[in-house]
Amino acid sequence: MIRTQVQLEERQYRVLKELSARYQVAVAELVREAVDMLLQTKRETVVSMDERRRRAIAAVGRFHSGKGDLAENHDVYFAEASAL
Repeated sequence: MIRTQVQLEERQYRVLKELSARYQVAVAELVREAVDMLLQTKRETVVSMDERRRRAIAAVGRFHSGKGDLAENHDVYFAEASAL
């Protein structure tokens, strides 16, 4: 394990201590469980820069607006689409 230091608000620490006593586990264990839960829910949203770059390059040229003046009038088209 890697040792780290985390600063908590007083309320957070107080509640963690109460949970620690109730479930008879260390505060550190509760923090590790909370980190694991966060990582499980956020894992899908963590994308490496290489993967982001690959996705951006793959999207180039895949979508066609049919508008010949899109570069000049993108604000107008965006406003129209936003009003829908």
